[in-house]
Amino acid sequence: MTTDQTSVIAGAVKTIADAIALVLVLPLGAAAGLEHRLRPNAEGVFHFCAHALALLPGLPGAYLRRAFYRLTLDRCHALCHIGFGAMFTHREVLVGRGVYLGTWALVGSADLREGTSIGSRASLLSGTELHEFRDGEWTPFDAGKLRQIVLGPHTFVGEGAIVMADVGPRTMVTAGAVVASAVPAGIVVAGNPARFVRRLEPLPDAPDAADAAAAAAAEAHR
Repeated sequence: MTTDQTSVIAGAVKTIADAIALVLVLPLGAAAGLEHRLRPNAEGVFHFCAHALALLPGLPGAYLRRAFYRLTLDRCHALCHIGFGAMFTHREVLVGRGVYLGTWALVGSADLREGTSIGSRASLLSGTELHEFRDGEWTPFDAGKLRQIVLGPHTFVGEGAIVMADVGPRTMVTAGAVVASAVPAGIVVAGNPARFVRRLEPLPDAPDAADAAAAAAAEAHR
């Protein structure tokens, strides 16, 4: 059997597995869809299904999670991976082609562009203003304050990182970093709060590396 034939067979098997997964989760997707239609801001059924599917192990679990989110998120590409324990906490999510979510990753309202990789135990929050300190108390969650953060394309978020703001294309957020303000494209950031480390790509028309680094640092701290 040639390599091309093997690829065709593997593709056909994956297509069939995706179709079976969609049929199996259709009742869950329908229940979550009905909830959204009747009460647009309610997510109890959606959360119940997401929690249950997050704990399904192995390859079957990955197929079933992806199928459910294809039915319930604003958009979820058929070619993505959602690891064990990983889940989306809101429906207002766009998942592009080739997106990877590691084990126990949590994603709020986000636009994950093509090729974005999210490491294990990373958290993507829906902006920085979900709670306010008012009259001596922290206000509860308010769906009206959700902000969809944008990552990628081809952004890399390391293990245990916390991201609350937009991250530019091809940027690396290192493990454990905390991103509370927008990060430009093509750089590495690290620490709490996240700070510029180095540039992954040369700046256009930069005369030398020193000027490029200085310009990137200035851009990162705007």
